[in-house]
Amino acid sequence: MGEEDDKTGRGSRVELLQDHALYRRVIEEMVPSAREFLWIATADIKDLYVPRGRRRVPFLAVLSELADRGVSLRLLHAKEPGPAFRKDYDQFPNLIEGMEMILCPRVHFKSVVVDGRAAYTGSANLTGAGLGAKSPRRRNFEMGLVTEDPTLVSAIAEQFDALWMGMQCRDCARKQYCASYQDLLLDAADSPADRTTRPRRGKSATRRSQPSCGLKDRSIQATTGRSTRA
Repeated sequence: MGEEDDKTGRGSRVELLQDHALYRRVIEEMVPSAREFLWIATADIKDLYVPRGRRRVPFLAVLSELADRGVSLRLLHAKEPGPAFRKDYDQFPNLIEGMEMILCPRVHFKSVVVDGRAAYTGSANLTGAGLGAKSPRRRNFEMGLVTEDPTLVSAIAEQFDALWMGMQCRDCARKQYCASYQDLLLDAADSPADRTTRPRRGKSATRRSQPSCGLKDRSIQATTGRSTRA
């Protein structure tokens, strides 16, 4: 089976995709179609580029455009972004407030949820070799599902939301490596109504003092266990 293959047709509510086909479906089609919200979960996070005419631009440019359109953006990741990602991030200052980011060192699942109507889950991280457009001879071998089936979309979204709202934090044994758990525990204690009507309390707390991702601050907190929440 070639890398362009998908196991099911577009008429199906579930598509099994491999390699570059994942990039086309998720990054080129699903993500730009977001109108209300976009949730992305990834273990690793590095620079990723997309075609724009005759050149390539950072994937963060796509997220910046979504933020300008009022799309709510959430990014859940396990590792600090690589240096190229940080450099690209500085080009899009609207993402400082326009994209909420939480680092959880236990996140290993990869998923994308678009408006609660479509979702991806699979092996590929948000990296050039994973969900990106690297050449066939350089990219990773990946596989994943894209679905519009309401039951599957709901299950994928619920896993993301449970971690985002801190439902796993109280019993977590790796708090010493986490910069966000104190804020997340407070969110987990709120009522469901409160959680859905107010923004993430800690969305800027770990990025307030630096314009460039600010994740150096997170490294400091991860080793000290301190939170920056006021």
